[in-house]
Amino acid sequence: MPSLDSGPTIHIPGTASHTLAPRAGRRSREGTLRYLKAGAGAPLVLLHTVRTQAEHFRHLIPLVAERYTVYALDLPGMGYSEIVPGASYDEPALRAGVERLLTELDLHDVTLVGESLGAVLALTTAADLPERVRRVVAVNAYDYRDGIARSSLLARVVIGGIIAPGVGPVIAQQEPRPILRGILQGGVGDKTAFRDDYLDELLQVGRRPGYPTVVRALYRNMPSLIAARSRYPEVKAPVHLVYGENDWSRPSDRQANRQLLSAADFTQVPGADHFIALESPDVLADLLNAVA
Repeated sequence: MPSLDSGPTIHIPGTASHTLAPRAGRRSREGTLRYLKAGAGAPLVLLHTVRTQAEHFRHLIPLVAERYTVYALDLPGMGYSEIVPGASYDEPALRAGVERLLTELDLHDVTLVGESLGAVLALTTAADLPERVRRVVAVNAYDYRDGIARSSLLARVVIGGIIAPGVGPVIAQQEPRPILRGILQGGVGDKTAFRDDYLDELLQVGRRPGYPTVVRALYRNMPSLIAARSRYPEVKAPVHLVYGENDWSRPSDRQANRQLLSAADFTQVPGADHFIALESPDVLADLLNAVA
């Protein structure tokens, strides 16, 4: 695993990087998890999107750190968390990483905030650990067919190639800067919200040995995120569903989740797309700070 000191190119003021080592006897199955910590107050755990990392919340963290102790996790294999050869990257395996953070740091009264992939994990983690989770904010839950492939023709072609048998591993190794920019900019309406320094950071992470295998596994395990919706009715904590008006999800996808989580609050952010934490962090901060 690369040194954290020589790793991220982006520094978020007030944050410090920490690591969570594998539990005794589980080295072959668990990797070291990296997370950022900032602030003071009740615990707030931030869970990022597909093909990103803890720095996805670089604009949100300073807005909420006065009221919360913030933990922004690099999900297993992503960002600067360890890549374990042969590890699974389906929903249960990723959820296990989130649950390690909560249980090994002995966090209680937790507000779980996840965007996209992270929203699914926030909900299923809350279902597993009701005694630790106070509230869930699920932003643009990534639990429907096609996912990021809905964002553009470019994304459909590239993601389709990555998950294809035979040629998929070769395509996953190729990540030209214009291609990654084009795909991820499909998650913001205001293209300036996806900044060059963040793109540089993601490209650096993409050069880590084994990372293309992780990315391919994530896209190929999309059905496990859809299947995870069956766990939503088990969530006992209050839930707030947040969607961008122009998110990749369709109205039918949003309505289906409202039916599964009938007591949940619901907010649709006008003009926002998939990466609300990048283009409208103030909206999420206002929502979180109002009830801290």
